Amino acid sequence: MKFSSYRRNGRASYGVVTNDGTVDIPDLFSAIGKSALAHDLLSFIEAGSAAVAALEDALAEAVRSGRMAVVPPAEISPLTPLPRPPKMICVGRNYAEHAREAGFEMSSIPIIFPKFSSVLVADGDAILLPKVSEQMDWEGELAVVMGPTPKGQIARADALAYVFGYTVFNDVTIRDYQFRTTQYTAGKNFRTSGPVGPWIVTADEIADPHALRIRTWLNGTVMQDANTAEMFFDVPTIIEHLSEFIDLEAGDIIAMGTPAGVGFKRKPPIFMRHGDVVTVEIESIGRLENRVVGEG
Repeated sequence: MKFSSYRRNGRASYGVVTNDGTVDIPDLFSAIGKSALAHDLLSFIEAGSAAVAALEDALAEAVRSGRMAVVPPAEISPLTPLPRPPKMICVGRNYAEHAREAGFEMSSIPIIFPKFSSVLVADGDAILLPKVSEQMDWEGELAVVMGPTPKGQIARADALAYVFGYTVFNDVTIRDYQFRTTQYTAGKNFRTSGPVGPWIVTADEIADPHALRIRTWLNGTVMQDANTAEMFFDVPTIIEHLSEFIDLEAGDIIAMGTPAGVGFKRKPPIFMRHGDVVTVEIESIGRLENRVVGEG
């Protein structure tokens, strides 16, 4: 299934995305005379397999009774799938070709940095080009959304069992701030620098997260074209590594790093400008598109 969050009729809600539109989950449960099982998508994910089973039963009942209502896209204003995830964790330098283009060696252990939830924006939202920099770059990435997890370390062999789903992420980066120091945090956390979405595809629909084509376009021109098979550290390895020192939680988002093709190492360098449109698409998951707007 595909899950999205959105604003509709002045209220935030969430639902299941279908070819015909979105099934609003609170409305679905109301239509069949049951109380909604969760007030938002994060609560739904936290509830685990019981919530998924209850939703599947509700969908089946709505089909049988003819009370399935689908909301058309025109009635929905997208939000990020998880507006306030517990944690947003990013992996740096996880594609060998990207490390080479940037002039770095591959690290023997994963490079980790945070992305704050306050910078996340939805599909279609504006990315603000800050006044203080002219070096805003794109980084298309696969993002992992965790389901309920135990405290403590998760063994690599068990890691994928704790993944709720996958989404598309653009780790927008302000390069001159990123490289001012050895810490990436400032350059990675400017306002609106975290486009994510448009939805989360559940893990059961992705046969192998390490076999997905990932592409980024700038104004219709392909800038990145790779496959997640090229990741140096795969999803289970990253989950095992993070859980050595972080208690992962339901709703945590882990961005798996970007492939080659970013702007700052092109000759000449290319950075995003006011009016540009940046698009990231991952096979079997979806397409994320945002316009760049100069900060007023």
